[in-house]
Amino acid sequence: MSTTVITEDLSSTQSNLGPLAIIGALFFIFGFVTWQNGALVPYLQMVCQLSETEALMVAITFYFAFTLVALPSAMVLEKIGYKNGIVVGLLVLVIGFLVYIPAAKTQTFGLFLVAQFIIGSGLTLLQTAANPYVVKVGPVESASVRIMFMGLMNKGAGVIVPIVFTAVVLGDFSGVNATSLAAMAESERLATIDALANGLINPYIGMAVIFTLLAGIMKKIPLPELDLDHDDQGEDATHDETGKEKTSIMQFPSLILGALTIFVYVGAEVIAGDTIGLFASNLGVANATTLTSYTMAFMLIGYALGIVLIPRIMSQEFALKASAITGIIFSLFVVFSDTGSIAVSEVLWGWMGIPTLPDTITFIALLGFSNAVVWPAVWPLALEGLGRFTSKGSALLIMGISGGALLPLVYGLLSESINGQSAYWMMLPIYSFILFYAIKGHKIKSWN
Repeated sequence: MSTTVITEDLSSTQSNLGPLAIIGALFFIFGFVTWQNGALVPYLQMVCQLSETEALMVAITFYFAFTLVALPSAMVLEKIGYKNGIVVGLLVLVIGFLVYIPAAKTQTFGLFLVAQFIIGSGLTLLQTAANPYVVKVGPVESASVRIMFMGLMNKGAGVIVPIVFTAVVLGDFSGVNATSLAAMAESERLATIDALANGLINPYIGMAVIFTLLAGIMKKIPLPELDLDHDDQGEDATHDETGKEKTSIMQFPSLILGALTIFVYVGAEVIAGDTIGLFASNLGVANATTLTSYTMAFMLIGYALGIVLIPRIMSQEFALKASAITGIIFSLFVVFSDTGSIAVSEVLWGWMGIPTLPDTITFIALLGFSNAVVWPAVWPLALEGLGRFTSKGSALLIMGISGGALLPLVYGLLSESINGQSAYWMMLPIYSFILFYAIKGHKIKSWN
């Protein structure tokens, strides 16, 4: 049976629309699964009676899978192809969803972590397959715009999921938080925990059924394969300045530094998306499990602006610089703002009738705006010229997602040793490194 192949110089925009629409649907799925973590962290803190650091293990285990599974995913894709890899990735997600059922029935935190690792492994395979498609199915100078369209799908799901999670899983207990739960009498507290845990079972059964059907549909869809061996731009760049052929991805400094940038960026994204509910819950803010939606909403605004402005008004590099600078500014406001004031959210959205938040929480949400353009800008800059090394380069960038495992752990430890608000000081070196990559790091083509 013959296979349709995509090269980087596809002849027409119309020929790209079908594959991009399919990949766009996948990115919505990525967001749907990934951004449940923002609601799961405070939820499992209550169900399993966890400390802040233990609760963050939910996100940490999820993102740690990207480190362990990324390079094996690249090997799988080279063997079975990108399309089949997507199908396998969806089925791995189904296994993870099913493990959630005994975890919820027994309220066993270890089983929740096993489920999170399996789900993270499935997403690693999916991400390793999907991102090169988006970069390679059009001109490199507009690659960040294509990725931002995918980001709109991803973060659009991120806005919806915490709200749906709270409504479907928590139900009548949506107003419960760590503070109110701790204040309950023992019998009431245990009954509430049982009700919270049982609310998770049916939604995850439903997700397992839906994703099994999606895998079957994806198997039938005529999604073409990538042909990276004939990437002319990449073949030129796989030789060094002396004309000697490069033999390893470690010989591409802009890729290695790009992977480090992805590492710190994903850490910042997860901290902004997943600790906002945890920090708010400890402040006694109502509906803490929904607050990831605020961070995702600001990311959507950032994506929308990026789509309008890049490359017409600003370059990918300039947008990356602006993201880093605003990230530094908002991080300072997180640390120094008043947890008792709601003035900022009153100005930004209170007049629309949307529930307001303490200023500190608002600035955490605004970090979503700063984070929006980082991923779309780094991928094309880091993959430029890799040619036949693209699949391994993509895997290395995916491994950078492990920053979402390690840096939130640092935040959790700092939060318990000093306090939750002061722990956000760690965001300053993160955005400073992103600024370095935007200014200089992506231009480095040799270690000499």
